[in-house]
Amino acid sequence: MRKFTDIFIERPVLATVVSLTIFVLGLRSIGLLPVLQYPRTQNAVVTVTTTYVGADPALVAGFITAPLENSIAQANGIDYMSSVSRQSVSTITVALRLNYEVDKALTEINTKVNAVLNQFPPGTQQPVLTVKVGQTIAAMYIGFASDVLPPNKITDYLIRVVQPKLQAVEGVQSADILGGKLFAMRAWLDPDRLAAYNLTAADVSNALAANNFLSAVGSTKGQMVQVNLTASTNLRSVEEFKNLVVKQQGGAVVRLSDVANVTLGAEDYDSEVGFDGKKAVYIGISVAPAANLLDVIARVRNVFPGIQAQLPQGLQGQIVYDSTKFVNRRSSSSRSSCSLSSARSARW
Repeated sequence: MRKFTDIFIERPVLATVVSLTIFVLGLRSIGLLPVLQYPRTQNAVVTVTTTYVGADPALVAGFITAPLENSIAQANGIDYMSSVSRQSVSTITVALRLNYEVDKALTEINTKVNAVLNQFPPGTQQPVLTVKVGQTIAAMYIGFASDVLPPNKITDYLIRVVQPKLQAVEGVQSADILGGKLFAMRAWLDPDRLAAYNLTAADVSNALAANNFLSAVGSTKGQMVQVNLTASTNLRSVEEFKNLVVKQQGGAVVRLSDVANVTLGAEDYDSEVGFDGKKAVYIGISVAPAANLLDVIARVRNVFPGIQAQLPQGLQGQIVYDSTKFVNRRSSSSRSSCSLSSARSARW
């Protein structure tokens, strides 16, 4: 009875060709196989943020955080959850099990969140879901400060110019702005003036909602012509907001400037970020899970001088934290230990 291996004994040339083919394929695969100290793992964190403007922490915890937690806990793939209820904001952090499929978990969590939207109080904003895969702590922090520019202008420049450049660097998962102040029109109401004009804060809010809104008018068409219609339905400057009519009665007009101090400020003043006692706006660089930390941070350092050269006058930027310094020091210490061990072995 002939065996399969007999053909290679009878045809040595064929056996040689097959052996050489296997050898060449092995050489080719050497450069393709990854070399890792530990098996590749993936951990993900899903954050659910819900805003209810004006609500105190107890109200947020009872009517927003608790229903969301009870519903989200029914999703599969969750390792543990934590939540924080602050003034006007509910934040739920969901840590997924190791190597659990992120897209599947995100879909289930989103479904559970939508299931309790009808239980929220009126005025609650839509929950925002964000997912972060891999290391949840930034690998580098870049600080931007100025003695001339206010924080809202610094934040606006970082969002428009700096953040896209950093996120475009190969291997960067995200460039998150910390301590940013977004532009917002602030109307600081004077209670005494409101009482004098027989007005309340709700009256001012209704006047703003009724007179400052975006509207798409559309277009009109004829047989031979089409005209696009536009209408200025929103306010654009501080003066326009100041002249907004809040109340009109008996020929008397009460404008917003009569009952409030209107300024172009920031969206919130509840938080600020500092490093070594210096207040600034920071950008945290997070590295993608499959990317090499040292290579990514090196690319960011190569791009950063160009960003510094284009900063507006009066704005300074510098790298305030770089985690690769610790990695390099550990590598140097390991090499020194190995060299010392080799020297001792040589003496013995």
